[in-house]
Parts: sequence; structure tokens; C-alpha cells
Amino acid sequence: MDSLTFLYKTVPGRFFLKLLTTRAVSKICGNFLDSKLSKFLIKDFVQKNNINLEDYQTDGIETFNQFFRRKIKDGKRIFDSDPQNLCAPCDGLLSVWNIEKDTVIPVKQSFYTVSSLLKDEELARQFNDGLCLVFRLCVDNYHRYCYAESGKKSTNIFIPGKLHTVRPIALEAKPVFVENCREYTTIQSQVFDTIVQMEVGAMLVGRIVNLEGEGFAQRGKEKGFFEYGGSTIILLLKKNQVQINNEIIQNSKSGIETPVKMGNVIARKI
Repeated sequence: MDSLTFLYKTVPGRFFLKLLTTRAVSKICGNFLDSKLSKFLIKDFVQKNNINLEDYQTDGIETFNQFFRRKIKDGKRIFDSDPQNLCAPCDGLLSVWNIEKDTVIPVKQSFYTVSSLLKDEELARQFNDGLCLVFRLCVDNYHRYCYAESGKKSTNIFIPGKLHTVRPIALEAKPVFVENCREYTTIQSQVFDTIVQMEVGAMLVGRIVNLEGEGFAQRGKEKGFFEYGGSTIILLLKKNQVQINNEIIQNSKSGIETPVKMGNVIARKI
């Protein structure tokens, strides 16, 4: 029995999962990874994940989290300058979903409808028949991210994670429902209309750090970073705004994630 099966499909596993998902446990782990005691973890992490250190700024790193949120060197992530192009806001593996009624989207061993993802049915309705872009960051990816588009941005809405013992009807087929912590903002783009850009943290640790509050988003400007834990970025786009690159569409239809880098063109304004 693998660890996920144990955690999600057995009674003792669910009890242990409940402990793991508490903010207290997450805080303890985060404090350790913020301390100099965690520095010894870096070397093995680099070797295990084949991370090319030549791409990154590593001077002065004293803790594991400092390494995990390391900055990349200038020129390594060029953001496309054509405003009619939509670009990836992060490194990761991209899947695209059509937002239809009761569409259930898998995100980090959790399953969401758009309304359950946002906790805002009125906002969710704006994206009916639109697109949901899910960028899954692996541990070896660059864990800083930028704004996908320019425009007036709302405040950051934070939704804490939770382990549900009662599942929404749309998700009844799943053995347990874990809601990951997440934070999102809306961006009023003159090119692509309203966009939601969301960061999703891991079940354990996975701290989200956004650098700015309400104001103006600048396309390609650093928005924030993740600390240790698997992470995901989600973009919600309204109907008939973009044409996604054909390779990405065909891969998504086949259940294949497409590797992308921050700044890569992933779609074009219709």
C-alpha cells in the first residue's frame, strides 16, 4: 500500500491526515525549514532533483526555504512582450480544462468545481464556458511566479485549507475531500477581460507569499513565491478570450501535461 492510499483510504490514515493538515503542524515544519538547522537538506535535494545551480542566484543562502525560493539569474526567464499573447506566469506542467456546468478539476489530490475553488458563486459564474489553466509546479521547478497580465487588481483573497469529512455532492465519488490553502486576486485586463490568478499551496507547509496587495498588476512582474511543498498556479479566463496553443490543447485532451517555463506564450487573443 502506497502512502497516498494509506492516507486517503484507511481509517488510521485519515486520522493521520487530519493531524498533518492542521496549521500547527504546518507551522512547526515551516519554522524548521526557515532555520539554519535545515541547511543540510539542500545538497541532497539538489542532487535528487537534478537542479542546475548555474541558473540561480545562490549567494547567502542559509536555510532550506531560502534555497527553495531562490531567484533565477537575469535573462533565464524572458516574458514575451506582445500584449496579444498570454504567457505562462510560472514554470510547471500545464493542463487546460473547459469550464462547463459541474466541471470537476483535479488540483493536488483534491477536486474542485470553480465555485468551490473560489468560494464565490457570483464570481465563478463569470467564467461559465471559459477556461481553467492549471500549472502544476514540481519540486525542481522555479518557485517564484509573476503576473500573467496587466490591469487593476483586487485585494488578495486567502482561503485556508481544510480536511472535509462530508463531501460536496459533485465530489461524492472521491474517498476524502482535502481543500488546499489558496490565495487569489482578480485582474481587470484591457486585452483579456477579467482574469483570476490563484496560487494553491500544499497540504503540508506549502506557504504562499504574495508581495503586493490591491493595486495594479504589471504583466511579467514578480507576484510572489512559494515556500516548500508542492504548488499550483491557476488562471481562470472568460469565454472567447483566447485561443490556446494547439499542442497544449491536444495534450490536455489526452490527459498529458505540457511542460512550460515562465514567459512562454501559451495562448493568443481571439
